[in-house]
Amino acid sequence: MILRTILERKRDEVAERATAIPLAELRARALDSPPPRDFIGAVARARKGAKRVSPLRVIAEIKRASPSHGTIRDPLDVAQMATTYRAAGACAISVLTDGPFFRGSLEDLATAKGAVDLPLLRKEFIVEPYQIYESRVHGADAVLLIAAALDPFQLLDLHSLATSLSLHSLVEVHTLAELDVAREAGATLIGINNRDLATFETRLETTFALLPHMPAEAVVVSESGIGRPEEVRRLSEAGVDAILVGEALLKSTDPGGKLQELLRGATG
Repeated sequence: MILRTILERKRDEVAERATAIPLAELRARALDSPPPRDFIGAVARARKGAKRVSPLRVIAEIKRASPSHGTIRDPLDVAQMATTYRAAGACAISVLTDGPFFRGSLEDLATAKGAVDLPLLRKEFIVEPYQIYESRVHGADAVLLIAAALDPFQLLDLHSLATSLSLHSLVEVHTLAELDVAREAGATLIGINNRDLATFETRLETTFALLPHMPAEAVVVSESGIGRPEEVRRLSEAGVDAILVGEALLKSTDPGGKLQELLRGATG
């Protein structure tokens, strides 16, 4: 199982980093960092009652590779891509920081932070509090917490820690059971991953199956497998607040143009 392999590697990686920079030092740096940008405010659609009345938003992703697709875009100029996304209408940017499997880094996050004024999501396999603190230090405004990678107590603790540091948590789920865990943890920003992390099979219908079970107040993000305007239109009409798109943009010869095409789908 790819997820298990990634998580085992991640725990070793975090332990090595904690040896180089002790937790106490990292915590002090995190508490002294500038205030984060408002990630939820950027991705949430305006509402009138229960109905979304403003256009669906797009979180554009920066990554070089993935276990399921190999190399996606490498070399990749992070600052240039972030600027392209900003100009094309992205509401926020997701930055993959995993090195072994996605060829990303915390330096990519810091580079994007310096290039644009959009809120940034640190896309990572977070398994330890240490990673929450380093996210804050390197400029993240939100962090990804994957329900499939954490037990309910870990999810609750990491979500609470992120909140205490003024970071928003995008809690990612793929099943109804994971959604129940996310709700128990107090998640108000919930991502539905259309990709099964056990098989890496992607089905957009996962979003439509889970949407009726979402808390009424939740800000909902659909992730993975989105690349056509008609898919964006369906998600918009179903009441999703935002979509997270990476591969469809990064594989395009014109990422900014592709992003604008998807945004047009959101407005019909």
